[in-house]
Amino acid sequence: MKYLGLVAAAIALITGSCSSNSNSGGVNNPSPLPAGTADINILGNLGKQSFSPNPASVAQGNMVAWTNTDSLTHRIAANDGSFDTGNIEPGTHSAALALTENGVNYHCTIHPTMVGSINASNGMPPPCNGPYCY
Repeated sequence: MKYLGLVAAAIALITGSCSSNSNSGGVNNPSPLPAGTADINILGNLGKQSFSPNPASVAQGNMVAWTNTDSLTHRIAANDGSFDTGNIEPGTHSAALALTENGVNYHCTIHPTMVGSINASNGMPPPCNGPYCY
């Protein structure tokens, strides 16, 4: 019986340690984005409704970042391959990227039906060609 108590205490200690460290490193508390950065929210695997705003209006040369408000990991990439955010965990945001294109279409590489676009100076998304256009 006393071993059963030790096992239960060890399990409580281990699970308590895991839950108290789950937010360490700022995983669910992302650092602020640089001033003037356009923030696009990732809402979930909802096709064209996966991002807000969509399309986003961002002037060429300005910064843009994606904030993951969903419960799943996402990874945003330009359809033309000009950028890839890397994995964006729930509750965090991507690094701010400079928009060097005159608009760009993008998608989630983990959930390819998630599509979006950023309009630059002319207010229109660029023509979309390829498998990520819906």
